[in-house]
Amino acid sequence: MHFLALVRWVALLAAVALPTLAQCQIYAGTSSDSGAVVLSSFASSEASHLLMPAPPPPPGTAAPTAAVNAQTAAPRISAELHRIIDSAASRSDISPQLIRAVIGAESNYEPRAVSSRGAIGLMQLLPDTAKRFGAQDPFDPVQNVSAGAAYLKWLMGFFRDDLELVLAGYNAGEQAVVRAGHKVPPYAETRAYVKKVMANLQRDATGIL
Repeated sequence: MHFLALVRWVALLAAVALPTLAQCQIYAGTSSDSGAVVLSSFASSEASHLLMPAPPPPPGTAAPTAAVNAQTAAPRISAELHRIIDSAASRSDISPQLIRAVIGAESNYEPRAVSSRGAIGLMQLLPDTAKRFGAQDPFDPVQNVSAGAAYLKWLMGFFRDDLELVLAGYNAGEQAVVRAGHKVPPYAETRAYVKKVMANLQRDATGIL
């Protein structure tokens, strides 16, 4: 049986057998270690094929918040979140304004936001990135902001404090920026993202945010 046909069959059985899985998007792939079929509710290097998108919400209920749709409402920043951001900024030695600007563009301050690519939480960390920078629970605001700030700091070093490249790397991945010749990649989403964060920084500087 063809690989994709096999994993679709396995995913269908799993969704029928496990009601909670049937309510999630399903990604599939194979384990690099054992070759076994891998099913996941988020994309990863071993489960990169989207087999089943998340079902629409029942009538009368709100759709889950996604980062791409989280830009319309004005951000609401609690005193506790300000404290979390300031603490992460101090530990990572980057500005809290930059963290706020990224959060505003990524999730509009929705800690339960999940994107279509599986990015999670306030700073929209992919699971591998969250683990790379120490967030075991990326839905936890403290861990999410701490890991996101650490990633921004790492990107600052990698791109020698070129803020546009840092933001492009945060959105598209640092290797996409390298492949583009250390320039903002020619992706409409990434270019719009860089402009959005820079605009958020300007708003923060003028006291609007």
